[in-house]
Amino acid sequence: MTAPTPPAMNRVYFMLVLTTFFWGGSFLFTKIGVATIPPQLFVLTRFILATLIMLAVCSGRLRKLDSGTIVRGMKVGTALGLTNMSFVFGIQGTSISRAGILNNLFVLFIPVITKLIWRDRIGRVNMVGIALAVAGIGLLATSGGNGFNRGDIVSTFCAFMIACHIISVSKVLKNDDVFLISLVQFATVSLIAGIATLLLPLPEFKLTSTAIMSIVYCAVFPTVFCFTLQNMYQRYVTPTRAGLVYTLDPVWSLIAGFFVLGERLNGREWLGCGIIFMAALLPLLYRLSAESRLIRMYIDRKV
Repeated sequence: MTAPTPPAMNRVYFMLVLTTFFWGGSFLFTKIGVATIPPQLFVLTRFILATLIMLAVCSGRLRKLDSGTIVRGMKVGTALGLTNMSFVFGIQGTSISRAGILNNLFVLFIPVITKLIWRDRIGRVNMVGIALAVAGIGLLATSGGNGFNRGDIVSTFCAFMIACHIISVSKVLKNDDVFLISLVQFATVSLIAGIATLLLPLPEFKLTSTAIMSIVYCAVFPTVFCFTLQNMYQRYVTPTRAGLVYTLDPVWSLIAGFFVLGERLNGREWLGCGIIFMAALLPLLYRLSAESRLIRMYIDRKV
């Protein structure tokens, strides 16, 4: 049997950019949803719906679901659950413009976590990025109004959990069926959100048609659809190039916040967000440059 032909690179990048577009949209629709629905209930309904959709998708694969896949999926799903819980509580307490930028700090948290646990080298470029991130956060904290508020803190913690989820995927998962792993992850997030709904105070809420639309969007597009696209197309590019594409997430959230929600940042906030964005982008650009040099060296040797 011949191996399947890889898709054209322009198609790969288009699909990855499309993924960031829908992920960026989740900031807007989550902000709209949690305006009338408690955050923990929003996550619960979103991931129950996503689980049911993925269950239908995996109907012909369920016989392959074994205990190993369930255990590994639950480990990774726990990180995903904490990511999504902190995501909604963060967005509830800050603007989606600031939340989108702060979530991008996962790029810097990854080398810090691997340094603390596996003694990996952080590197000077990452250290520069961390210093820039601290400076940017400092500007946000002194930007007037609520400064670096509770929502900003939770959004920064969300970036930490995004990093934990990415690391857990690479360290925990093996040659698992990506659809079954996604199914177990979604079910695990539903369980975590269900526990949070039982334990945390549940204020009165109103389930409006707009809130339902927000739940459906977040369940279908940023969850089921984007996970599938990511698993299908990210394998054809290096992690560095994928990371550069994913930095578009906060760009979409900034655009949505400005044009749809009417969010406005003052000059100090723009500067702080810009510095944080560059803090995440700088290490990725450095790695891309290093990759390009290695590729040129390899080609020169072949020639």
